[in-house]
Amino acid sequence: MNTKATPFSGFDLSSFWDDSDYARKEYVEPPPTPAAIAAVEAALGYRLPASYIALMQSQNGGIPFRRCFPTDKATSWADDHVAISAFKGIGFAQQWSLCGGLGSRFKIEAWDYPDIGVYFGDCPSAGHDMIALDYRACGPTGEPAVVHVDQEGGYRITPLAPDFETFVRSLVHESEYEDDPEDVKNDALAHVRSAPFNSRLQKLCDQWPDPELPAAIRRLAEAIVQDKGFFALHADANSHRMYATQFLLLSHSRPVRSMEGFLQSYPGVIAMVGSAHFGTGGWAPGFVEDWFQARVDAADLVQQEGQWHLGTDFRAALLQELGAAT
Repeated sequence: MNTKATPFSGFDLSSFWDDSDYARKEYVEPPPTPAAIAAVEAALGYRLPASYIALMQSQNGGIPFRRCFPTDKATSWADDHVAISAFKGIGFAQQWSLCGGLGSRFKIEAWDYPDIGVYFGDCPSAGHDMIALDYRACGPTGEPAVVHVDQEGGYRITPLAPDFETFVRSLVHESEYEDDPEDVKNDALAHVRSAPFNSRLQKLCDQWPDPELPAAIRRLAEAIVQDKGFFALHADANSHRMYATQFLLLSHSRPVRSMEGFLQSYPGVIAMVGSAHFGTGGWAPGFVEDWFQARVDAADLVQQEGQWHLGTDFRAALLQELGAAT
């Protein structure tokens, strides 16, 4: 791609973004000003490509319509492509922005991703792989390549595109890689019925007095798959039951003193676990935050002596729905 040409010449950026309340809440920043761009570049230590700035001037962060990039090498995501769930905006305000609380430096400093440049692309695995601007060959002021970094594969780096604009132009719709929905559903059912619990979930279940709770969790997961065709948690009633069940286990094991504490403890129970174990493979914090706040507003979550607990009636109703002993 000729970096001296006007970025995205002839490319329809107006149809690039998939607008939604979730995207606006979690990703979209105000249009980037020269001062904001300079501040972000200074914080990251890299000059952003002109094409990245041009894309963010069309919308500063968000979720694209076309989310798949074809590859000729297999990754933890698929044999023939990688997926991007969102682009990080140029800013500091949104937690998912380049310099937000869960931005590029967070991935390097907290998640041990290699310090090769700027992590701009979130993936559906919710942290188990990322897409990055790779400045190793060009230096911090050059034109970076785009790579996929696979935590599941020991942070294996797979080249994707020679520059950011080529990467964006090469994205295709996920429908090009869709499997037969019935096959996806059957695979998901087999997974929730028989995949082993990871050590953390198993320990939490072992600490619970009713040995039938693991079976109840699997039944709930099976109901979710029957409804959706896959295993993922969103804002539906069964997802809310699974959030409550995880809160039940976590609060039984140790005090939950804040929503932030719950969100920190949440990954690793059934989200963000290896694909060989029982789990959703990813999570969206906004859904969990909304569940927590809704339960507080309804007095289903109550605070006593600085700790959050499920209210007595809500807890009893949950255990009855699960078919588990109190």
